[in-house]
Amino acid sequence: MSDLAIKVDHLSKQYQIGLKAAQHDTLRDHLVSGFSSMFRKNGKSGERQDQFWALKDVSFDVNRGEAIGLIGRNGAGKSTFLKILSRITEPTSGFAEIHGRVASLLEVGTGFHGELTGRENIYLNGAILGMKHAEINRKFDEIVAFSEVEKFIDTPVKRYSSGMYVRLAFAVAAHLEPEILIVDEVLAVGDYEFQKKCLGKMDNVAKTGRTVLYVSHSMESITRLCTRVILLENGQISRDGDPNEVVQDYLGRGLTGTVGLYSQTVPPNPKQDAWISRVELLDDAGANRESFVTGEPMRFRISFELTYPSSYVEVGLALTNQKGIEIAAPNSRQQYGLIRGNKGTNTVECRWDGPPLTTKRYHLRVDLGDYHRNMDSVENAVIFQVEAADYFGTGKLPNPNLAVLSKCSWQRLDEDRA
Repeated sequence: MSDLAIKVDHLSKQYQIGLKAAQHDTLRDHLVSGFSSMFRKNGKSGERQDQFWALKDVSFDVNRGEAIGLIGRNGAGKSTFLKILSRITEPTSGFAEIHGRVASLLEVGTGFHGELTGRENIYLNGAILGMKHAEINRKFDEIVAFSEVEKFIDTPVKRYSSGMYVRLAFAVAAHLEPEILIVDEVLAVGDYEFQKKCLGKMDNVAKTGRTVLYVSHSMESITRLCTRVILLENGQISRDGDPNEVVQDYLGRGLTGTVGLYSQTVPPNPKQDAWISRVELLDDAGANRESFVTGEPMRFRISFELTYPSSYVEVGLALTNQKGIEIAAPNSRQQYGLIRGNKGTNTVECRWDGPPLTTKRYHLRVDLGDYHRNMDSVENAVIFQVEAADYFGTGKLPNPNLAVLSKCSWQRLDEDRA
């Protein structure tokens, strides 16, 4: 048996912006296009038809047992590539060979039928993967225990929350013995403890000689899990190699806008219906800054665009140090509540009230999501420096090797006999 699990040869995918007929990736796309064409004059939309290459001439091989991380900014081509591998969409040119049984988890609800119960969906997915009924029976209890949805296993999955959906979907994908496991950023929907459990399971899958292809904006999880990392930029491979080296290169590529500011006037991907348009790092006076001193107040102002009104949107921040280690993750859902998104521009602000940061360079990632999906993520939205200061007022600078500082009160309790 060959050691080759995936072979990608000069793979390209082109979309026509404004030309719906060229974007039929799914049955839903066909139906929507057919309906909208009824209202066009002479069958023409009157829209400008520009070409957009989501992928351009991508080639690489993946061997069995490799854990491959795929990173890059939104619009770099990661999701398009995974959809081609999962046979959801067809490439414009080139090809991708898959040697082995594939289980994919690309978005909440992938492969599930809403009217069927959790139990029925487990057996349906197993059958799709080519497993016999007896094989699924052997794995059933393990899948249910991992997913932590025992009480709802005989409930139609259309009544599941997004978290329950992801738990069961991942458990099915990881436990039904696929030879190739493909996981997109969908794990961000789950809670932190479940994310850790999923990473542990993917690690076990890779160690048993199966192949894992993992897309994430969490550089810490990428370097922890993966044996090799591929960086995509503008639909092409920018780097391919050691996880730590590629991640450090990616994190060190700097700001995309001006000082303390990220700005994106159009969606990174023409098919996006929601995106982060502006991220500002401000001081208390409202000025953009690229440098602060330890203990100085900071504010993160985030604007996002919606092409439709939404009753529920959440904004998540992830603050990482220069090694890619996440040290804080403020989230609007946990700390503020529901954000009712309006059609057009929406703006929220997060004031940093966390522990004072020590002397380092920091990177801010911003995520935008709703109940069911991660709608947009911006890695390195702003990068800033924190300089040392006499935070404790003792005339001594704090240890720069610490992640954060804690201000404590000290008191002597024994009798002073000196």
